[in-house]
Amino acid sequence: MKLKKILLLVLVLINIEMINGQCVMCRTQVVNNVSHGNIDLAGGLNTGIIYLFSAPYLLILSVFLLWYKFFYLNVKKNKSISHF
Repeated sequence: MKLKKILLLVLVLINIEMINGQCVMCRTQVVNNVSHGNIDLAGGLNTGIIYLFSAPYLLILSVFLLWYKFFYLNVKKNKSISHF
């Protein structure tokens, strides 16, 4: 159990470093393009970030709704039928 906690901590710390690295690279690219007069990349980058941010949450929501529909509602039906 202690080993699992240590591995989880290491993975979280590694992930934080990767996330910070990506943000710095994106920010540098936008600053370079804006300084050269190209402001289209900044709008596209923001749209891409919003898309990448929302896609996993929509996937999790759809899985939860399917789980709720197929399992929870079927259990409710079976309990109400079995009491009669």
